[in-house]
Amino acid sequence: MAKFDKVAVLAKMGATGMVPVFYHKDAEIAKKVVKACYDGGVRAFEFTNRGDFAHEVFAEVVKFAAKECPEMAMGVGSVVDPATAALYIQLGACFVVGPLFNPEVSKICNRRLVPYTPGCGSVSEVGAAQETGCDLCKIFPGDVLGTKLVKGLMAPMPWSKLMVTGGVSPDEENLTSWIKAGVYCVGMGSKLFPKDVIAAENWQAISDKCAEALGYIAKARA
Repeated sequence: MAKFDKVAVLAKMGATGMVPVFYHKDAEIAKKVVKACYDGGVRAFEFTNRGDFAHEVFAEVVKFAAKECPEMAMGVGSVVDPATAALYIQLGACFVVGPLFNPEVSKICNRRLVPYTPGCGSVSEVGAAQETGCDLCKIFPGDVLGTKLVKGLMAPMPWSKLMVTGGVSPDEENLTSWIKAGVYCVGMGSKLFPKDVIAAENWQAISDKCAEALGYIAKARA
């Protein structure tokens, strides 16, 4: 069962403004990355469903986070079908993210009050997702769609909560552009976790980068 309900998870995402997106087949490395992000101020973390036995890694990381990162909401990303969503919810996922919108996933998540954030590429897709109970929709891929889509959508649909993923980087200019466009939060993957930093197990560098990015987001909102 999810440690935090829908309202609490969305509040964590909104308060911090950033959700790291990460996968590693080694559960021990994944744990270290989650803890590094937590120490940097992150309170919602998206584990990517990628590769064989990814759910087994997730199960270990969720148990670790429950003890070492008590306020962290652990979620799962890259979910495209209801069976996968149900599997991860059973393992304790607090939220489910997908690269596309599948209304059948909405049913699975809504039944357990778990937020479902589907990937949407148009105003109509966001509207369709909202009709099925998706409080937070993902604009994806962000680097293709750009800030103008967010601005354009928010004008006639100001109630919308949007997370952008793809093409988001932890520098001030990039983060400020998305926040000013009107996103609720950003999702960030590879730019937050350079391969050489992970290979060197420089966890402090990840904590520092998270804190720096969260600072830019807070500044942009102010």
